[in-house]
Amino acid sequence: MAECPESSTGTEHLFKVLVIGELGVGKTSIIKRYVHRLFSQNYRATIGVDFALKVLSWDASTLIRLQLWDIAGQERFGNMTRVYYKEAVGAFVVFDVSRHSTFEAVLKWKSDLDNKVKLPNGKPIPAVLLANKCDQQWDGLENSPAMMDRYCKDNAFIAWFETSAKENINIDEATRFLVKNILSNDFIHLPENRDVDNVKLTEEPEEAKDKAWCC
Repeated sequence: MAECPESSTGTEHLFKVLVIGELGVGKTSIIKRYVHRLFSQNYRATIGVDFALKVLSWDASTLIRLQLWDIAGQERFGNMTRVYYKEAVGAFVVFDVSRHSTFEAVLKWKSDLDNKVKLPNGKPIPAVLLANKCDQQWDGLENSPAMMDRYCKDNAFIAWFETSAKENINIDEATRFLVKNILSNDFIHLPENRDVDNVKLTEEPEEAKDKAWCC
């Protein structure tokens, strides 16, 4: 993550956010929906890592350049994940509500994340849990906000959202919630956070709405 120099019009931030979870939970679909406003049933499985870029006009004086890193589901315990995670300041951990096995893998992803990347103050990076494909039937799980709130609290997720890339449910809201949490961390103003590679972003600024299942 890097804080870009202040310009005459305000402050710019560059945030790296990871999107992780088991193979086929919809990570690529979530990113494509958020960045490009597109959905397809025919995305190929990500190999290694991919990333997409988005610019947010957060307020009248703040521009946020958001890197969303799509980590392949089979990469969880690979040697490269430490490299992929480097400099991240937030994460989405995704599971597929229609496949219970992907929910069972959530804590393995969260543990791997917490072991491989931390904020400059030594704390874990903020992570939001996404219960994706919520337009489908939940498999072996009680669709209970109270239960999910307890799960998030017990496992150090800052919030959870039911999402659907297909139906465009809560994608914008979840991202805005995570970015707001990142902005609330004082470390973004530290000068040492300047070593993320500069990238060219092509997406137009767009606002998102607030809505969250908070833990």
